Amino acid sequence: MHRTALAAALALAACAPAVASAEDFSLHCGRLFDSRAGKLLDARTVVVRAGRIAEVVPGAVDAPGTTPVDLSGQTCTPGWTDLHVHLSDQSSPKSYEDEFRLDQVDFALRGVAYARRTLMAGFTSVRDLGGTPALHIRDAVNQGLIPGPRIWAAGTAIATTGGHADPTNGYNATLSHLVGPPGPTEGVINSVDEARQAVRQRYKDGSDVIKITATGGVLSYARSGDAPQFTVDEIRSVVDTAKDYGYRVAAHAHGAEGMKRAVLAGVTSIEHGTYMNDEIMALMKLKGTWYVPTITAGRFVADKAKIDGYFPDVIRPKAARIGALIQETAAKAYKAGVKIAFGTDMGVGPHGENAREFGYMVDAGIPASYALQSATFYAAQVLGVDDQGVIEPGKRADIVAVPGDPLADISVTMKVDFVMKDGVVYRDDKGRHDAGSDDAKGNGAR
Repeated sequence: MHRTALAAALALAACAPAVASAEDFSLHCGRLFDSRAGKLLDARTVVVRAGRIAEVVPGAVDAPGTTPVDLSGQTCTPGWTDLHVHLSDQSSPKSYEDEFRLDQVDFALRGVAYARRTLMAGFTSVRDLGGTPALHIRDAVNQGLIPGPRIWAAGTAIATTGGHADPTNGYNATLSHLVGPPGPTEGVINSVDEARQAVRQRYKDGSDVIKITATGGVLSYARSGDAPQFTVDEIRSVVDTAKDYGYRVAAHAHGAEGMKRAVLAGVTSIEHGTYMNDEIMALMKLKGTWYVPTITAGRFVADKAKIDGYFPDVIRPKAARIGALIQETAAKAYKAGVKIAFGTDMGVGPHGENAREFGYMVDAGIPASYALQSATFYAAQVLGVDDQGVIEPGKRADIVAVPGDPLADISVTMKVDFVMKDGVVYRDDKGRHDAGSDDAKGNGAR
């Protein structure tokens, strides 16, 4: 389907107005999380004008010409960023069947609901790391056709033949013959030159970030979940070409050797990192490489591997073995001083429950303040932007409110009841502000 036709279909799929009219606000926050310093401040008023933060002042003050919103019993934080999602899909026992039965429009339309759930859960930005429909979902959100987070979309991930993102894995001989071997256009490369071509194709497709699969993966229809799948030179070709277009590179990686090659080649972030060892941690610190653990996905697949029939037989042992280790790796990486940023791999787990990652991080020994920074101040650094992730004058008015004190009880991040993105209220369960839509009143927010 042509992009404009798909955008029209996405608009029709939205069951309520995507956005309400922007207003100017005085948000009276009982506490405010300073994500730059990683600490809680006492009562603050955040003045929002024209979608940006105009002032942050002590106490409860009504700025002239603004609508007051009483968040005095809440802690306000910058809007959260999930750096690893897949908005057009969600794991189920039928996921592998769906790949043959559905087309890209079907997946994009599913993504309408998933994007909305993600925003309502407090995630005002995401990095979607794989799937062409995400490019269209991003465009529909940007055009105000549907509600959703700000999206950095990778489009089609880059793999090698038989690698984790080879779209023909699991095809029988007849089907493989019909579709032919995938190449750089489809995201499959086997040389330095093809690596360059694949990045340029992502540019042509309109991607915002590059995603490679540096090792095998858990849910791909292949035996190995950790074998290296690129040479250093191939990854370096991806990274160098990406720089030409202003792209950053995220590397899916479970196995140590593939991870090492990706870090040496200069990727921005390692995703999952299951078998990360001391050598790689030291190398990541030296190179400034970020780590995005995705503990939620690890725990999800490990649990589902216990259920007969949920995963195909070739996948089940990988899910049981690899998934269970990610939380332990995150704990070791934090203690070693590796830079950690927030990501869940939602699409594996259920969209809208992204904040579970905060609790899993704290369970791994990561302080609650750092966990919140990982989804705000640090996430903005991974994205390479400086206009979000903090509540400061001049920044985007992306603000989330939760009851109580998240540094004392991180579980309150699962109880979001106020969400503002770019100065527009999308969720207000207590009716403190009527933005003129069901979303702002909290109806059907989950």
